[in-house]
Amino acid sequence: MTGQARPGPHPDRPATQGGHGSAPVHGTWEPRPAARWEDAFLSGNGTHGAMVFGDPDDDRVIVNHHRLVRPNGSSEARPPELAARLADVQDRLLAGDVAAGEDFTDGRPLLWVQPFHPAFQVRLRRPAEEPRGHRRESDFTTGVVRAVSGDRRAEVFVSRADDVITQYVRAPGPATEVTLDHRLPGAPADLAVEHGAVHTPEGALLTLRARYPGSDLAYTGVTLLVTDGTVRPALPGVRVDGARSMLLLTRVRRHRGDPDALAELRALRELLPEARPGGPEDIEHAYTHLLARHTALHRAAYLRVTLDLGADPAERALPGSELVLRPKSPALLERLFAAGRYHLLSASGTLPPRLTGLWTGDWDTAWSGAFTTDANLNLQTASAAAAALPEVTEAHAALVHGQLPHWRDNARAVFGARGVVAPAHTDGESGHIRHLSRAYPLHVWTAGADWLLKPLVDHDETHGGRDPRLAAALAETARFYEDFLTRTDADGHLVIVPSYSPENRPANAGWITVNAAMDLSAARHALRTAAAYHPGPDAERRLALADRLPPHRVNSDGALAEWAWPGLDDTYDHRHLSHLYGVWPLDEINPYDTPGLAAAARRALELRGAENDSAHGHLHHALVAARLRDAGRVARALDNVLAGDYFHVSLMSGHYPNRHVYNADAAHTLPAVVIEALLQSTPRRLVLFPALPASLPNGELRGLRTRFGAEADLTWTPDGATVVLRPGRTCRIELRTSAGARPLSLSAGEDRVLTLKPR
Repeated sequence: MTGQARPGPHPDRPATQGGHGSAPVHGTWEPRPAARWEDAFLSGNGTHGAMVFGDPDDDRVIVNHHRLVRPNGSSEARPPELAARLADVQDRLLAGDVAAGEDFTDGRPLLWVQPFHPAFQVRLRRPAEEPRGHRRESDFTTGVVRAVSGDRRAEVFVSRADDVITQYVRAPGPATEVTLDHRLPGAPADLAVEHGAVHTPEGALLTLRARYPGSDLAYTGVTLLVTDGTVRPALPGVRVDGARSMLLLTRVRRHRGDPDALAELRALRELLPEARPGGPEDIEHAYTHLLARHTALHRAAYLRVTLDLGADPAERALPGSELVLRPKSPALLERLFAAGRYHLLSASGTLPPRLTGLWTGDWDTAWSGAFTTDANLNLQTASAAAAALPEVTEAHAALVHGQLPHWRDNARAVFGARGVVAPAHTDGESGHIRHLSRAYPLHVWTAGADWLLKPLVDHDETHGGRDPRLAAALAETARFYEDFLTRTDADGHLVIVPSYSPENRPANAGWITVNAAMDLSAARHALRTAAAYHPGPDAERRLALADRLPPHRVNSDGALAEWAWPGLDDTYDHRHLSHLYGVWPLDEINPYDTPGLAAAARRALELRGAENDSAHGHLHHALVAARLRDAGRVARALDNVLAGDYFHVSLMSGHYPNRHVYNADAAHTLPAVVIEALLQSTPRRLVLFPALPASLPNGELRGLRTRFGAEADLTWTPDGATVVLRPGRTCRIELRTSAGARPLSLSAGEDRVLTLKPR
């Protein structure tokens, strides 16, 4: 990836300032410890994650790591070998056999990917004391989670600079037991656990090794305890007496064989500025040294984009548990925007966010805590380019490029084709298609590679570069279509067969069908994008192939049909909006270039039900509505989420209303909805305030990035709006506002101020 984003305008703003000032609060707080792991405050660096309860008497920090997945027998599973049967199922589907795809499988049962799980909790226990002025808070600008109770002060962050979970405790109490405790909900009873605790000059080294049942794989956690107190054994951990301060440095990794504990100890020691910290001043200095190294990276990234909705200072001062009960409050939307941005950044590094971001406190993680790529991952990372988070895109790229060899296996095994086909589920290790069933025939979904590469294309456009790795992946995606698109209809159009629209089916046919709208849009986009990256004879052939695909179909209800094949009836009550892929995230269907199709898409959106009220369905709905300039529908979708009790005290979200099923979709996607309602861009167009909800009459959104290479600051009131563009390259674009369209010329390095009249 290329292009670094500039820091935002308020690098020194306190995160949880008293709330009676004029600025939004970049953090959240609570007056009591977390009682449930779902309410623990979160910190992360995109590799390690920490869930902090903030209890002064039983201080627990659950340790997570992106690579911790439990072996379940699926790691060696290969994609189904179906290529020899492809022609037969194509013939039958095209001949009108709507159930022909029912047996297009190798007969395997549904096989979930390896489930994500927590490692253990670092536990600090002391004799209970009377609570005195307890407060726990999460500072989004630094990633520090802090708990204060009387004289005791505990802070936790996960370092982006040093990849270590860092805990600092001042006045821990006269006696504290320190343990690494694997006993978390759902932990396998036959998990083979070994504890170790040895005295060191700094204090102690604690280890926990857990071997997975029936596997040669294990994971090991190592904690270096630095303290000025007296350390003595208290198996399975240690007891610290008379300490004035403590510093704990923790790492975990998954491995085969036996790790070298001494090497781990040396690596943690090297992080300390002094060879052997002595008194509390030395320990505090070591902590502030580590924090400064981390903050230099985290703060700059987080503050690149800020939102101010002019909320009531008194509401800004509320703890999160009270604020989430005020769904109409601009202060809630401000804080959720900030929290979503913070959690998205914190979950992105080694890999992009999982269904649970980077965090879980339970081994029984819903849907394996996987990366689900037919909507969830895509929605969670939707704000990366516009919200100036290249760290998120880098993490996304790491997942994609690390799995391309497996994507090639998928294309060959299922379709007998060159090129690549992406899976709909991955654990972050394998990219093979192995999660499939009759009701979820995800092995025939061909749009995945295009959707996963789209954010990387957006990044290139935003920063004005061409990543050669992306160019190669786009060429491979195009090669798949060159081999796969061989069948035609009576009018000579190419046909996508078999085809699947995640995760829906026609009202009158089986799950595997012909010409799903999403597959058509993805094929066109993939071929045309590959042509743009690779001009020449290959480009001409790919553009010609794209032009031979059929147009979208408008059904008898006036709606864009989910399947363009005649005779397939729509099923409207569904959480996914796969058929509107051409509206969002693509630019294929829009009110300016394709007004007829945009009207049909809007009708399709009107008819779409919410099915089971999945948070991702409501926010996907809002993103599509914003592209169609439907501010009312954006507002209703946001209202459904804000009033639906989706957010935990931690401001991480649930998949369903009433905080049911811990899931990052709502938390991470919400910033993208706000941005799309205020600004949309392509390399040749800027759309300002396309779908601003009436409930947000005033505001300021600073630091956005556009796909034509400019930064943008937006300020609006009922009396009008001001937009400041800071172009990084010279270009000529079309400007769209409520007043209409006009050309706009921008020169690199020359700020342009636009003044808009009231909407």
